[in-house]
Amino acid sequence: MKTNKTETLAKASKELMLMEPFYGIFLIMLNKIWNNKVPTAGVGLNGINYHLYINEEFWNNLEPNHKIGLLKHELLHIGFFHLTMFKHMSNHTVANIAQDLEINQYIDDKYLPPGGMKLELFPELKLLPKKGSQYYYDELMKAAKNPGTCENLDNMLEGASNGSSTVTVKISNNPGETERDVNIPDHSTWGEIEGLGESGEKLVNKQVEHILKEISQQVEKSRGTVPGEFAEILNRINAIEPPKFDWKGFLRRFVGGSTETFTKKTRRKHNKRYDENPGLKIKYQKHVLVAIDTSGSVSTDELKEFMGEIYHIKKTGGEVTILQADTTVRDISKLKLDHDFKIHGRGGTDFQPAVDYFNENIHKYTCMIYFTDGEAPAPEGVKGRILWALSSTSRETDELPGVTIKLN
Repeated sequence: MKTNKTETLAKASKELMLMEPFYGIFLIMLNKIWNNKVPTAGVGLNGINYHLYINEEFWNNLEPNHKIGLLKHELLHIGFFHLTMFKHMSNHTVANIAQDLEINQYIDDKYLPPGGMKLELFPELKLLPKKGSQYYYDELMKAAKNPGTCENLDNMLEGASNGSSTVTVKISNNPGETERDVNIPDHSTWGEIEGLGESGEKLVNKQVEHILKEISQQVEKSRGTVPGEFAEILNRINAIEPPKFDWKGFLRRFVGGSTETFTKKTRRKHNKRYDENPGLKIKYQKHVLVAIDTSGSVSTDELKEFMGEIYHIKKTGGEVTILQADTTVRDISKLKLDHDFKIHGRGGTDFQPAVDYFNENIHKYTCMIYFTDGEAPAPEGVKGRILWALSSTSRETDELPGVTIKLN
C-alpha cells in the first residue's frame, strides 16, 4: 500500500501537538512544502516568515517516531534563531555541526533519527551539555584549527570537503558499539538568508519573537507549559528594562498647557439640572508628544534605550503620540504598546521641524519630550514645555531650550 505523505505528516503533527503543545502550535504556524530538491528536510525563508521543506522519499522512509523528531528538530532551528546566527559563522560545516549538537539535546533519543549529532561523538573535547550553539562552535573551531585534537571531527570535516553526506566515526563510550555512521548536517536551504542585510535580519528575528510570544500565550491560556528550552528566550524577549528616569513624578510636576477632556455619564453623580438623568464625570488626561531623533548618528542601542523609556511614559497613563524626525518629520502616530514599532528616517539631524510641529499644534499636547543624542544645533522659538532626554552615551549639553536630562 502506497504511503500517503499528507496523512502521515498530519498524524505526526497531531502526535507532536498531544505530546508537546508548544511545538504543535509552532508547527501549525509553519507553511509545509514538499520539495524533492532538498536531500532530507530543512527550513527556508518565506518573506520574513519561515517555511518547512520536506523531501517526500526521505519522509516516507522514516519511522513514525523519527518523523516527530524531525519536525521538532527543524522547529528548534527556527526558535533558537539559528539561521540568522549561521551566516555570521565563518566555517559553515562546523556551524552545521554545532547547531545540531545544541538542538538534538532537546529531542529524546527514541525520536531522534539515526545518524544525528550528539555530544558523545566528541569525547576528547569534553563538551558541556546545553551550553548553546555559539559555545559548541567556538570549541569545535579550536579543535578544527588543531588537526588530531578530535579524530571524529577531523573525519567529518574531511568528508564534508569531499562532498560526502555520511561518515563513519568511532564510538568509545558505548559498550558493544565501536563505529557509527553519522550524517553531516546539510543546511543548504538556509542560503536564502545569506542576502539579508542587518535590517532584514532584524525583521526576521522580530517575527520569530512575535510567533514565540503568541505561542506561549496560547499554551498558557490552555494551562499548558512552555518548554524549559524556550523559557530563557521568552524571558529575554519579554524583559522590560526598568525606567532610567522617574517619568511619573516628572510628568506630574511638568504637566501644563493643554489637556484632553473626557466626559462620562454616571449614575453615581447627581445631575444638578435634571434629576432623572445621570450626571457627568469630567476627566482630564495628559497627552504627551514624544519626538524621537531617528537620524543616522543615533545608534540602534540608543533607539532601544529610547523605546524602553517611552514604554514607561505610556504606562504612567494618558495619550502618547510619537513623532519621528531626522532633518524632517518622518512619521506621526499614536503609540500602541501591543503593536510593533517601525523606525523611519536615518538621515541627518535637525531639531527645528519637530519643534515647529509642536508649536503649530501646541493646543493638543501637554508637553513635548525629545529623545536624542543631542548632536545638532538648538532649535529656535520653542513655545511650550519641552524636555530633552539625552541617551546615556551622549555628551551633556546645556545649549538646548527647556529642561535637559541624561538617561543614566
